Parts: sequence; structure tokens; C-alpha cells
Amino acid sequence: MNPILKQVTDRIRQRSEKPRQSYLERIGDAASSGPSRHSFSCSNLAHGIAACSADDKQSLVSGPTANVAIISSYNDMLSAHQPFEAFPDAIRRAAHEAGAVAQFAGGVPAMCDGVTQGQPGMELSLFSRDVIAQSTAIALSHDMFDASICLGVCDKIVPGLLIGSLSFGHLPTIFAPAGPMESGLPNKEKARIRDEYASGHVGRDELLKAESAAYHSAGTCTFYGTANSNQMLMEFMGLQLPGGSFVNPGTAMRDALTSEAVRQVLSLLPSGDSYTPIGHIVDEKSIVNAIVGLLATGGSTNHTIHLVAIAAAAGIRINWDDFSELSHVVPLLTRIYPNGHADVNHYHAAGGLGFTMTTLLEAGLLNDDVQTIMGPGLANYCSEPVLENDTISWKPVASKSLDTDILRPASDPFSPEGGLRLVQGNLGRAVIKTSAVKEKYHRIQAPARVFDSQQAFADAFNRGEFTSDMVVVLTHQGPASNGMPELHQLMPFMRVLQNSGLHVALLTDGRLSGASGEILSAIHLTPDTSNDGLIGKVQDGDMVLIDATAGIVEVDVPDAVLKQRPQPGPGSEDSTNDMGRELFDVFRRNAGDTEAGATILKALGS
Repeated sequence: MNPILKQVTDRIRQRSEKPRQSYLERIGDAASSGPSRHSFSCSNLAHGIAACSADDKQSLVSGPTANVAIISSYNDMLSAHQPFEAFPDAIRRAAHEAGAVAQFAGGVPAMCDGVTQGQPGMELSLFSRDVIAQSTAIALSHDMFDASICLGVCDKIVPGLLIGSLSFGHLPTIFAPAGPMESGLPNKEKARIRDEYASGHVGRDELLKAESAAYHSAGTCTFYGTANSNQMLMEFMGLQLPGGSFVNPGTAMRDALTSEAVRQVLSLLPSGDSYTPIGHIVDEKSIVNAIVGLLATGGSTNHTIHLVAIAAAAGIRINWDDFSELSHVVPLLTRIYPNGHADVNHYHAAGGLGFTMTTLLEAGLLNDDVQTIMGPGLANYCSEPVLENDTISWKPVASKSLDTDILRPASDPFSPEGGLRLVQGNLGRAVIKTSAVKEKYHRIQAPARVFDSQQAFADAFNRGEFTSDMVVVLTHQGPASNGMPELHQLMPFMRVLQNSGLHVALLTDGRLSGASGEILSAIHLTPDTSNDGLIGKVQDGDMVLIDATAGIVEVDVPDAVLKQRPQPGPGSEDSTNDMGRELFDVFRRNAGDTEAGATILKALGS
């Protein structure tokens, strides 16, 4: 095992000893009592089975028949989640075939960041994760169930489902995805047309035509943002069937994997010989494996927030130092858009997650002594599913990458480091994703141009104000300010500036997912503007240094001068009384620190 991997794992275990022990004791108590339906009053139980078929009622009343909860994020508007419409019936059939019952326990909200980018609804996106966690807990709170299956794919949905499920960590739980849409317009062409539109060289009609050719059918968007990073994490943590993350919806293999997920979760019940609750799978070692997977594949920076909250839900404490230290020893093995031109379908065909995990294990860069839904160890995840005569099985993945422009072994990586850097200085702490940033852009020292909204920056761009090197400082984008929306609206403009020969970078307390691409972006800055962060005191013309290599973010202003400057008031777009934002005031007022997971669920930050 790599000594840094061991060192970080051991440090996390020591840091987490008390909260982890408390968590294990809590779920152990829940496991010992079993589902309450066995001791329900007749009225309670009658309500719980009232809508069941006669056979299911008899099974649940008279014997030890397992009852599986289905929790789904299905809706028609999200392409990634539309396929889930058919999943509950398939799960119920598979459960019946295995002698069990499955009930749809609850739906969770699911919003699309792609739809809400730059819109008021985006200010609810991060907070939706905690709502989803709470909704998952409500679904399971009836205590009717022996196991659960979570149906989710996209940005905040999988983290929310996982956080909620960990509150019921005594239950065997499995995640079943829907898979990515088939490849559409090549990502390089999509990016070119976006930049042409930002430059004013093409109109909205051509832009919409290109976007519609890229996002064209049911299934997950095919770029490697948070949604597909979620699927990678579920496999690296052993919570999803091996090789199933990037199988397209509507295929025989996708259907077979869904049915197999039911059979697999039923094999993990306390009544069998392989009881495996989710709270035992998600431990310090699996969390480190998740971080390694994120770094090796160049995954979404959102997980520097989500993984902290997920770990805390299982009594585990991690921070950005852990990400940064691992990033120095975990090599970058993939080039998937926006860190390359290939999409996840191409990555899957080249060897995908099975090959990635195989080469990381060989390099001593994963904890192998972990528990998974497939049993102990990660050997089962170094495989891919095959379907013969409607029966699914797994075979070892190819020993070599089938396309080294997309996927490489740990012995010949694209970069010796994972491409996620922690920077810190007198402005606080932030993270930078460098996997797609050319090395010549890893450092900048330039005057600040300060804005408090994406629109204010776009207006300045359209007025032709940017003619020299600069650090764009975007304030008022943290959780307490406006819910910490993603800031993708900035990127086409900044690419145009960089391509024109300017040296530009972004510093913000907001988010960017995996889409910062080739622009040096120090994001998630904490403390944020609304928590007295010094970013709010930076002024136009102040010299700002961002150095990803040296790990520095600072403004060249004496501390005494910074302290004398007034703390800014609300941002110019601080309008939170429409589009549902008024309902989330309690979230903004109680949001925790970004590095602690930006959660309102205070138990996770204790």
C-alpha cells in the first residue's frame, strides 16, 4: 500500500474515532430490534400494507418475508432520471421472483443544474441535497423495511440519498443508476460553439441546435461532471453493482442489472450469512477510496463538499487536507470532458471503472480490505458484466486500456498527480481543479476585478472592459449568501479572454462542478463573503496571487488595511423572495462552513 494512502487513512480513523464509534453503536441498536412492523399494532400494520396485493399482505403478515424499500428521484424533466419511471415495477417483479416484497417507500425531489444554470432556481440546488437526505429519512421512517434500493444519478441526488440512507445505516442498501444517454454532438464541437456564441460570432439559434444535439435523449448527460462522478463514487465505495455505472438506459444489460440489484441486496439481509448494512460498507477506508477515485478520474470538485457531508453522516471526519495530500500521490488516469474530449461512453468502452480500479489496486493506491455489496475486497469490481441467455455474470476487465488517449494505467498516467489542489493564504482556503489547466496557467499574480454576480461580469465583458491580465473575484456566492450556485455562465467568456492572449483566473466562494476546464479557478473559498470572509474586502486593482503549485491564494494588501475596510452588505442580486427562494431562508441562515460540507444538518458538522 502506498504509505501516503495509509497515512491519510489512519489519520482519518484517529480523527473520527469517537463519532464513528457512536454511529456504529446507534445503527447496531437499530439492527438488533429489526423492522418495527414485526411489533406494530394491528392498526399500524394495516396502514402499511393497505395498498398491497393480497399475496403481499399475506407474506408480510405471516412470515419472515423481506420487504424492500424503493426510494426514487424519478421525474420526467431530468433526462437522467426519466428512465426510473419503469424501475419500480421491475424491482417489484424481481423481488417477487426472489420470494420478497418491494414497496415504493418515497420519492425525493430532483432538480437539474443544467436547466437552472444562471437562473434563480440554481440557488436552491446545493440545499436540495439536504432536502433529499431528509426526504429519504422520511421514506424510511415508517420502519417497514428490511433493505432499500436507491434510484438516483445526478448532482445533489446521490449524495442526498446516501446521507439519508446512512441515518438508517443498519439496512442493507444498494444504489441502482439509469445510465448515460448515448453519445451526441462531440464535446469539442459543443465547446467551440459555446465560445463562438460568447464572442458574438453565432446566434442563439445555432447555440440551441448544438446544445440539443449534445443533450438529446433519456439518460445522464455524458460529460464527466458531478452526475457521472457520483456513479464512479458508488462503484469505488462498493455500493453499486460492478461495471454498471455507464450502461445505457433501455438496454437488455441495464434491465438485467436492475433486477440483479434486487437479488444482491436480498443476499445481504440479517437472516442470511452475509449481513452487510450500508453503515458498515461506508467506513474510513471506503471514503478514502472514494477520494482516490475522484482524483484518478478528474471528477467533480463538488465532491470536496459532498464527500465531507457523506462521511460525517457515517461518523467520519475528513477535510480538504486529506484531498490535497492524496492528490500528490494519486495519478490522473483519464481524459474525459471537460478534462478531455471523450465522454463517459468512450471511457466505459476503453475499460471504464473496472480497469481504473484494477490499475489503482496494482499500484497500491486503494484500500482493498473493505466491505462491499459484493462481499469483502475490491476484486469483484475489477470486472465487467456480461449477459448470456438473460443471465448476468461478471468477467475480468481487459488487462490493457483499449484507448490510451482516454484511459491509462497508473504506470503511465496523464499526470503523476490527481489534479486537485488546496490553496490557502490571507484570504482563506480554496480548492483548484488543475487536471485540464495548462501548466503555464497554474500561477497568476494580477489585479483584481471584483463582481458580486455573474451578470455583472457578463455585462462588463460585453462592454469590452477586459483588456489586460486579471483575477476575476466573484463574491456573495457562498451558502449563506445565495445558496452557492454553480457559476458555469462565466466559463465561455473567460475562455474567450484566455484564448485572446490574456492571463485570467477566477477566485470565488461559489462552485463550478467539473466545468472549470482550462481556466485557473480557486473555488469554494472559505470563509465566504457572508461569514465575514476577506474575499468581501478585496477591491478592484488589489494584486491577487493564486499559485496552484505552491498552494497559495492571497491578496497583497496589509492586514491592517484589510481590517479597516468595511464588510460588504448584500450583493446586488440578493433577491431571495421569489421562485421559491423565500422558503430557503432558514437554510441560508444556518448553512455550515463549505469545508464542513455546507450542510444545515448540524449533526453532520458536530
